Amino acid sequence: MSTAPAPALREFGAREFLRLIVIGAVLVYYQVIAVGRWVRRPRRGWASHASDGVVDAFFALGPTFVKVGQLMGSSPGLFPKVLADTCLRCLDEVPPFPGAQARSIIEADLGRSTAELFQRFDDEPLSSASVAQVHLCVLHDGREAVMKVQRRGIYHRMKIDLRIAFVFARALEKYIAFFSTANASAIIVDLHAATFAELDSAVEARRQSAFRQAISAFGDNEFVTAPEVIAEYCGARVICMERMHGSPLDQCTPGAQSELIVRRAAKVWMEALVLHGLFHGDVHAGNVWVLDDGRVSFLDFGVMGELDEQWRSLLQDLFHATVIDGDFTRLASSVKRLGIVSDDVGTDAEVGMILQAVFAPMLSDTLAHFSLTDFIKALVGMGKQYRTSSPEELILVGKQLGYFERYAIELAPNWALGTDPFVFKNVFPAEVAALSQARGVVLPD
Repeated sequence: MSTAPAPALREFGAREFLRLIVIGAVLVYYQVIAVGRWVRRPRRGWASHASDGVVDAFFALGPTFVKVGQLMGSSPGLFPKVLADTCLRCLDEVPPFPGAQARSIIEADLGRSTAELFQRFDDEPLSSASVAQVHLCVLHDGREAVMKVQRRGIYHRMKIDLRIAFVFARALEKYIAFFSTANASAIIVDLHAATFAELDSAVEARRQSAFRQAISAFGDNEFVTAPEVIAEYCGARVICMERMHGSPLDQCTPGAQSELIVRRAAKVWMEALVLHGLFHGDVHAGNVWVLDDGRVSFLDFGVMGELDEQWRSLLQDLFHATVIDGDFTRLASSVKRLGIVSDDVGTDAEVGMILQAVFAPMLSDTLAHFSLTDFIKALVGMGKQYRTSSPEELILVGKQLGYFERYAIELAPNWALGTDPFVFKNVFPAEVAALSQARGVVLPD
């Protein structure tokens, strides 16, 4: 399996222009339908009908727009609530494509018929998402597995849509200050890179295997796993992996066991982030399951984040301050080294005092109300305040922390990720051991 380069983003030709016309027409068409629904059922409110029209248009326009809907649905603070709530449909109502089409893609990639490849292959997908869908199969040796199959033509459709989005982002940056501050075009550049990494099944399979291997690096994560990739059944657009039996994390019954499940998942994710560098970049509930045997499993590795050693060092310093000693001087050095704050702001001690002034109020609240996402946002905000670098890597990190905080609200209301020694047991082994002993706390398995 080879890795293909991503297509050029900064191009705009006849195909992009024609697609732009189609996008406009589809959006208008579904808003006209929304007007009709509003006239028939005015009590529901115009905003609700208009939001339904937007999401219906996203489904009609395809994967790129479904991804936009997923982003809007998972970022309720950035969009009107009624629209963000309606966009949650993009997480679990993506229309599937026919099973016969999935078979043809598998056969084209692997060079054999599905009858030769499998003892059994189900045409009805187990789940369907914006980029791919998952089909149950049984291998000839009797193992149950699933095939993740990309949608046909998705590469070219997303290439054109992202080129259009980049042009719009550049235009919005020129005329609207919010989009300039948010660095909208850089977000599209990052989305472009992430999208075509996700469309490269060779990359996804390799990352999934690496993440699964890293889980066992310290020998104490036996209650967390990821599906094993079955390499001989993988191709350019398909990935075969073991089938997992369970249900999404958010369907777990709240209680002491649910808190432990969330803590175990967060521990493995945090170790991947700050020690291994390659972390799961889309931990919504559909991608984190509680298995029938009680283990937690991460699923769907299409979106992964990767941090270099400098960024990992910064996050280690940040978490050392929040979990271990409250000393921000070491964090100040990392922040300056990565250009989030420039050297002329002050010495490490002076910048440390600035950081403490910004972050200490967050730490003074009860652990149950500590928001690590707000902590990350404040760090990003400092970069904007001092007009230095824009740490895009932290945006993806913050989004995943937001998911974990939502799980905490529902399943572990007295737990806070950013100050839980258990989560950082392998990040700061000596310090966490000493802290646990001093507090008389026994860490769970």
